Amino acid sequence: MVGVADVVPLKGLKTYPPDLLDPFVSALSIAVALPVWIFEMISDRPTPIYKSAYKTANRLLDEIAFRTALLLQSDGFHSLPIPASQIVDKKNLCGAITHKAVARMAGLGWQGKNLLLITPRYGSRVRLATVLTEAPLVADGPLENRCGECTLCRDACPVGAIRGVNTKSHYGNRDEALYFSRCAKKLMEEFAAMPEIGTPICGICIKVCPFGRRKGGHTKSLHTEQ
Repeated sequence: MVGVADVVPLKGLKTYPPDLLDPFVSALSIAVALPVWIFEMISDRPTPIYKSAYKTANRLLDEIAFRTALLLQSDGFHSLPIPASQIVDKKNLCGAITHKAVARMAGLGWQGKNLLLITPRYGSRVRLATVLTEAPLVADGPLENRCGECTLCRDACPVGAIRGVNTKSHYGNRDEALYFSRCAKKLMEEFAAMPEIGTPICGICIKVCPFGRRKGGHTKSLHTEQ
C-alpha cells in the first residue's frame, strides 16, 4: 500500500535531526503486509518465524523506498528514503521520523489504542517505511478511527501497557495511549534478550486486533476498506 502526506502538518513531529522535514513538501508512506499466520502462531511471546518475517519485510521496504527515492530524483525531485526499522534514539526507541504518523496522515489507517497504525484490510499486520520528497504530490487524508469500544489489545497485553483510551485523530504523546515504560521494558529486557529473537518485537496486541484477523478459515477484513 502507498499513500501521500503533506509535510506541513507533520512538522510538529519530533524528528532526527530536528530539521529533517525542512527541504521537503511531501511524504510517501509505504506499507507491506505480513502473512496472517505469522501472528496466529504467537501465544505469549514473539516467535523466531515472526522475527524472520519482520526482518524480511523491513528489507523489502528499504529497497522499495530506496528505488522510489532514486526514481523521484531522476525526475528532478530530490528525495530521502527513511529506513523501515532504524532506531536512532535507543533510550526512547525512536527512528528518524515516526512512520505511523506519516502513514496516518497519508490515509493508510488510523492510530489504534495500541499506538500502532491499524489499516482496514490488514490491521496492524504491516511494516512501514517513508520517503520524503520535494515532489509536489497530491496528498491523501486521514481515515476515521474505527476502534470504537474494542479493548482486545488492552486485555491481551502481558504487562498491562495499553491504557485502552481511544482517540478521534491521534495521541499527543505515547503516554496518552500507553504505559510506555512497561512496553519498552518487556521488549528490551525480555524479548530482545531471547537468543532466538534478539530484537525488540512482541506482536501480541497485533494478533488479537480483529481488523485483518483470520476468521473461519479465510483471511479477510472484518470491515469494508475505504
